[in-house]
Amino acid sequence: MKKLCSIVCLAAVAALLAAPASAENISGKLGLTGRLGFMIPADSEYTDASPHATIDTDTGFTGGGGVIFGLNRSVAAEVDITHTDFDGSIGGSRLGNFETLDLAFGLQYRFYEQIPHLVPFAGVGFDVLLNDFTFADGYRADVDTVVGLHAKAGADYFLTKRLALTGEVKGLVAGDADINDAGAKVGNYDPMGVSTTFGIRYFFN
Repeated sequence: MKKLCSIVCLAAVAALLAAPASAENISGKLGLTGRLGFMIPADSEYTDASPHATIDTDTGFTGGGGVIFGLNRSVAAEVDITHTDFDGSIGGSRLGNFETLDLAFGLQYRFYEQIPHLVPFAGVGFDVLLNDFTFADGYRADVDTVVGLHAKAGADYFLTKRLALTGEVKGLVAGDADINDAGAKVGNYDPMGVSTTFGIRYFFN
């Protein structure tokens, strides 16, 4: 078993070292990305109370995927769809559950450094945020769709010409979305937050 493990480890190291030097150049290449991580959301507001109450939010799970296309050696276009889910509470009592489907469109600038196969990047773009809120008793409120802006920074590490590990930190800013219950506004949902995700990219060419 030890011999087999040693052979597997040696093969993995050899594959990493043998990855073509041009692997990280994605000019003209189309790739798919899958990612998982967590988000630290902003607090929101419950206005159906006097005085208005702050909705404290928990760190949430986020995950999704998208496509990336290299416009040239340094610039790539991205379209991502991610889903974020987290609880909100008032005074320690759970009020309900927030969900956001984030349709993100952006550009990233890729930096080519001296570390083989590692490509840091920074990006900006805009987001369409489809929001939901479900009260603790199961009743689903009507929450507005809003738009926002994002900035991100991260890095890709190419294992082979087509496969890369990726990680990024993304900050999102957006206007408040109204939370409506039976046609009456009961709160303001603030979709802003910071997320950290890790995943893989696969390039088809």
